[in-house]
Amino acid sequence: MAVPSKQDAGNSLDLVDIKEIKQNTVLVNDGSFRQVIMVGGVNFSLKSETEQNIITQGYQTFLNSIDFPLQILIHSRKVNIEKYIETLTARKEIEQSPILQNQIDEYSKFVQGFVEKNAIMEKVFLVVVSFYPVSGLPNAKKVSGLLPFLGKKKEGAAETAQRAEETEKLFGENLAQLGQRTAQVTSGLLNMGLEATVLDDEQLIELFYNFYNPQTIERQKAPAPRE
Repeated sequence: MAVPSKQDAGNSLDLVDIKEIKQNTVLVNDGSFRQVIMVGGVNFSLKSETEQNIITQGYQTFLNSIDFPLQILIHSRKVNIEKYIETLTARKEIEQSPILQNQIDEYSKFVQGFVEKNAIMEKVFLVVVSFYPVSGLPNAKKVSGLLPFLGKKKEGAAETAQRAEETEKLFGENLAQLGQRTAQVTSGLLNMGLEATVLDDEQLIELFYNFYNPQTIERQKAPAPRE
């Protein structure tokens, strides 16, 4: 496989704002943090008027309790049925009754034909919690880095290790504050009777892969869900 040039790689990376994904958190290029909560849907139209009022009031209370940025997304994509068809085929092969084999075969053909004629969409409801760290005042090291005429000393192993430790400590503090916000949002959603799950690293990677490769996901086999 050809390796892209630095110019091509740079242009591609400019289109992606994600710097890194770790500890269930998306690190953005501008220094901000994100955590993503997947929320279970509810069929509002099937609820009674009393239930609808309770949900609406709960949602208003939830929004009024939030004093930081939130982003609510609905992600739609075509359902990939290949794995489901493979399951039916495997079931047909182990089935001993010819009648049931024919029924499975007819049902499989029906599902494939129906999906070809009708776009079956899968909706995912997401709440994105943001945190923007506040940079402190510049210290001596920052000033010397900004003013070359002050001279730069060669950084030793001890200073490098200390810098890495300070960076990791600051990351932990920022992550803790983001975690408090995420816990507040999750609690509010649960109080409304909704399912809420914070996505982990693997789920975040799969989510953003789906965002950036929608056509590929529709054509290829979707990753099997984890137990």
